[in-house]
Amino acid sequence: MHLAVLNSLLARRVGELPQEVRQQVECLSLEQLENLGEALLDFTSMTDLDAWLAALKA
Repeated sequence: MHLAVLNSLLARRVGELPQEVRQQVECLSLEQLENLGEALLDFTSMTDLDAWLAALKA
């Protein structure tokens, strides 16, 4: 999924993305970006995105 499209979808789903979050998303691998593209369909808030990104680091 193209990064600009993914950022746009995330912003529509959870609100404007802080710069720090955008940077984290930009550093994801292609596989992680694809997984995020699917996961965002279940997100209802920025908290969901933060938790998803934190789980990658665990």
